[in-house]
Amino acid sequence: MATLPAKPAMKDRILETADRLFYLQGIRAVGVDTIAAEIGISKRTLYNHFSSKDALISAYLARRFVAPRPSDKSPVEQILGTFDSLERRFSSKDFRGCPFVNAVAELGEDQSVRKVAVEFKESRRLWFRDLLEQLGIRQADALATQLALLVDGSIAQDLVRNDPAMARAAKEAATVLLRNAGVKIGPPAPAQKHAAKKRQSRSAT
Repeated sequence: MATLPAKPAMKDRILETADRLFYLQGIRAVGVDTIAAEIGISKRTLYNHFSSKDALISAYLARRFVAPRPSDKSPVEQILGTFDSLERRFSSKDFRGCPFVNAVAELGEDQSVRKVAVEFKESRRLWFRDLLEQLGIRQADALATQLALLVDGSIAQDLVRNDPAMARAAKEAATVLLRNAGVKIGPPAPAQKHAAKKRQSRSAT
């Protein structure tokens, strides 16, 4: 007889629920009473695991602060693959932008929130820089900043336009930056060429 999977610990259940509600509805809009009701527990039980809403917010942001996974792909594939991943995320119905930018937009006066958001963004920029240094690019630091701006810019454009193609446009811009820095990048795959031609034909009409 197969055993049923163990239920998540209460602390994990609280954090998973808070993560979902904070991200989808907003941190200010969701109170601890809403989180407790969603799980079916009392606020006292919630406070036994998280002493305050601020503590729960900190745990939420820490949960979202995930480092990129190690990859066997080349530095170029990893850099450009970032934008492929963004396009897939943009296509998701529950995509609501960057949780750290959202947190600063809501709680910018809280310096602890701003600090963790800066640390997250800098960690992603340094990830780009490390890959660029592997490629032998001399101005790796400046180019890493430009790539990070393309990521955040495509996220903002998708939120405004609701158009996952913004990630492809950012990828094309990143490809130009890499080529200008001396990185050899092969021609796009046939599917990418077809998509580019379709975009060109739409813009010409």
